[in-house]
Amino acid sequence: MQYRRLGKSGLKVSEFSLGSWVTFGKQVDEKEAMNIMSLAYDQGINFFDNAEGYEAGVSEALMGDALQKLGWGRDTFSVSSKVYWGGDKPTQRGLSRKHVTDACHAALKRLKVDYLDLYFCHRPDIETPIEETVRAMHDLITQGKVLYWGTSEWSAQQLTEAWAVAKDLKISPPVMEQPQYNLFVRDKVEGDYRPLYDLMGLGTTIWSPLASGILTGKYNDGIPADSRLNLPGYEWLKKAWESEDGKRRLEKIKQLADVAKDIGMPIHHLALLWCLANPHVSTVILGASKKSQLEDNLSALEHKDRLTPDVLARIDEIMGNKPAEPQTF
Repeated sequence: MQYRRLGKSGLKVSEFSLGSWVTFGKQVDEKEAMNIMSLAYDQGINFFDNAEGYEAGVSEALMGDALQKLGWGRDTFSVSSKVYWGGDKPTQRGLSRKHVTDACHAALKRLKVDYLDLYFCHRPDIETPIEETVRAMHDLITQGKVLYWGTSEWSAQQLTEAWAVAKDLKISPPVMEQPQYNLFVRDKVEGDYRPLYDLMGLGTTIWSPLASGILTGKYNDGIPADSRLNLPGYEWLKKAWESEDGKRRLEKIKQLADVAKDIGMPIHHLALLWCLANPHVSTVILGASKKSQLEDNLSALEHKDRLTPDVLARIDEIMGNKPAEPQTF
């Protein structure tokens, strides 16, 4: 395992990290959560990602119980939470100072830690002034309850506004973004955010590197009964896969599988390493419902050297979706 700086901050995070979305509390119980987290830690993973909205807090509670029982030194790992979807009442949602503060306290309790290393605004809140959210995050940092704050799925404009507000007020700016990034979803990370890496020193903790499992190739011959696409609440994902766009993606996946075979690895390893090949990716968040799945994904790191510039160019040709370079005159 190698480590990268979280943008231009001093925090170093493992190239692969472990997230709990979909798995903890839905597919993974406390015992299996401990087994998966223990394996991750032993293999060098030092960042564990979570959110108040994952299984209505159950995911954080499971992770917190596991952290307490595993007994790792608090200075050996980083853990995150995200704020936006806390409940149905008006004060339990969004990015108001109240909810940002309440959600932080609730996450600390569930995760059984004294502070959050990373705290994300899970989505933008157009009903709350950005200055209010920025000040709330800064206050949590000055109180020692949060070390770094950032965003998830914000636009470049919203990020720039938040950063500018923080700079103007001389308070803590956002440090990181958590966008979806994979071979099918590239525009934000490679296009929209391009100016922000130098301007803000933005780090990225990317999610869905396998496009919700589609890039494993397991859907090439239909949707398995035990797959994520058949989980309750994920009907939207199944519908997208069965659309005409989903069928076009399937053809590209088959071509990518040929590339992967040519360089001696499975397609999901190619997809994970492709994400890591982007220097603006601080860490790739992996999900796992069992130890064997995590072991398999981690083994991709043994073959990073196989994604040569020629292979990357071949992948770009198949995908045909690389964001254009900025025009110069």
